[in-house]
Amino acid sequence: MILFLRFLFITIIGAMLAVTTWASLDEALGDFAAGPIIRNPWVVATLFDAYFAFITVYVWIAWKEQSLGARILWFIAIILLGNLATAAYLLSELFKIPASGPLSEVFATRRPGNLTFPGILVALSVSVYLLA
Repeated sequence: MILFLRFLFITIIGAMLAVTTWASLDEALGDFAAGPIIRNPWVVATLFDAYFAFITVYVWIAWKEQSLGARILWFIAIILLGNLATAAYLLSELFKIPASGPLSEVFATRRPGNLTFPGILVALSVSVYLLA
């Protein structure tokens, strides 16, 4: 199961990078946000759905990460990067244990909180937004 989940989250990161690169090359994010499509009720509903899901996953991450700094950085990373940050978090947890390890190590083990990885994700996401 660990190997399958590693593959799944690597695939999610790859797909999200591919689709966001494709979308960015087609249309700037600012142009989309300012255009008429953002007023479409289904686009708004989909955004609400996505961000509520991000917050739901964040609640679990905040429980696992015991450091306030790590909690804050993971919140920013998830809000800015969405499923890219979520998949990155899960991959970081999945690679902390051997492939034959129990899933409870991933889903139920609390961590003291590391600032480096979420800090890098936040810095990268802010840089990308500023460059866009």
